[in-house]
Amino acid sequence: MENEIHDQTKTGTHAAGAISRRSAIATLGLGAAGLGVGGLVSAGTALAQQAAAGLPKKNYKFYFVCHVTLDQFFTPCIYGIQDACAAFGCSYQWTGSEKDVVSEMVSAMRTAIAEKADGIAVCLVDPKAFDAPTADAIAAGIPVIAFNADTPAGSPNKRLAYVGQPLFQSGYNAAAKWLAMVPKGSHVMLEIGVPGSLNTQPRLDGAKQYIKEQGDAWTYDVVDAGADPASEISRIEAYYLSHKDVKGLFGTGGSDTYACGFVSAKYGLAKAGVAVGGFDLFPQTLTYIKSGDVNFTVDQQSYLQGFLPVQQMYLWHLSGGLLGPAETDTSRAYVTKDNIDLYLATKSRFVGTSSAEPT
Repeated sequence: MENEIHDQTKTGTHAAGAISRRSAIATLGLGAAGLGVGGLVSAGTALAQQAAAGLPKKNYKFYFVCHVTLDQFFTPCIYGIQDACAAFGCSYQWTGSEKDVVSEMVSAMRTAIAEKADGIAVCLVDPKAFDAPTADAIAAGIPVIAFNADTPAGSPNKRLAYVGQPLFQSGYNAAAKWLAMVPKGSHVMLEIGVPGSLNTQPRLDGAKQYIKEQGDAWTYDVVDAGADPASEISRIEAYYLSHKDVKGLFGTGGSDTYACGFVSAKYGLAKAGVAVGGFDLFPQTLTYIKSGDVNFTVDQQSYLQGFLPVQQMYLWHLSGGLLGPAETDTSRAYVTKDNIDLYLATKSRFVGTSSAEPT
């Protein structure tokens, strides 16, 4: 490998880079006679002073179009948006739909385009509905980034990047961890709030794929529990009461994972050996992990799903398009009883348990 690297320094690209560096040194007045320690220190000091001012504040306005604007999962996401906007001098509009109504989200995108937004971040929860408004935004010079949910591979959607979790793979991996706790031959429940919605359907598909690859070693039912936490609790509870042989509960979203935990705690399912797993950092879910009523949840770092799109759209504008938005996997670790104290020890803006800025 060292030889390969050494050989590459002979290419035209590296030669051009060397010329460029020599030109820069000459421009700074650092010819051969000036390359002593003092000269290098002076150059370094000058460059440090130039950088000290930092990036400029810009009053760009970014629109975030969400499918469930009031869902507590997005509390730290909004904090991330606020903090990035404060850092870069920008502003934002949080909009979309309260109850996963795609037509309302498309309308919100159209409004953002009409109001000449400087960028749009959108949860692409539908495989086709956002293609046209995304294309129109791009044509108008407005960058579009998907966050939290993305269209399937091969989609014609022209969004510039996705910031969030690889959802199918996360469902597959989480199911593998969950079912390792469940004896083969057992019956389990998989839950989804809104079938077909691209923020949770890929997770469900990933979990089902894992079961299939294990030779269908577990039987399962899929429960459509709705997008409302109250209905999710009642439907999951009703399912358990009619299937008391169930040995595992699996939520594909934040509110339904909390609902699984609620039912587990109410009926003492952990003591009966029922394994419960799911997604996201609802405060109630974290409490259930501490008590042992939920075995684990997946942290997909909601805060970063707000902060990073602002940062990327800001840099896209500031660089004149030289810095393009980048695909970003925000997945982190599983939250279990072994590390739950990290999440509960202090209230934190980064997980949505406090609005206070860190000091």
